[in-house]
Amino acid sequence: MKKIQILGTGCAKCQKLAEHTKQAADNLGLNYEMTKVTEINDIMAFGVMTTPALAVDGKVLLAGKVPSVADLEKLLG
Repeated sequence: MKKIQILGTGCAKCQKLAEHTKQAADNLGLNYEMTKVTEINDIMAFGVMTTPALAVDGKVLLAGKVPSVADLEKLLG
């Protein structure tokens, strides 16, 4: 099971990243658990300075942008 984390304070871009990520993971048929990390100190612990960001299994894959569902499928696949 993949552990997908959306890092962000809950802004519109963070919500859009969560939506796109869920859609991409569902399209790929992944077995995953998605959580949102909203506390600034927890986000900074990942080394992320720009949100939104996406981490999979504890590794940050992107920060500061909201990619398309197709691009997220490539990252998650």
